[in-house]
Amino acid sequence: MWSDMSNHGWWWGFGPLPMLLFWALIIVAIVAFGKWMFDRSGDAPRGKSALDILKERYARGEIGKEEFEQKKRDLEG
Repeated sequence: MWSDMSNHGWWWGFGPLPMLLFWALIIVAIVAFGKWMFDRSGDAPRGKSALDILKERYARGEIGKEEFEQKKRDLEG
């Protein structure tokens, strides 16, 4: 029974290969779905930068020119 390869042809030695490919495809699909679900923040607009917030505070008059310049240097440097 085990030595009779005539019924199965030359591909009989590749028996585990389709199963391995199947599981590899399943794993790749799960990883791709996870990345798609958890990396959706790339579509959302980003929050304001610290420099943008600083400029808004200066424009509203919450901080003076000297404080603005100092904080801007701190952020840029």
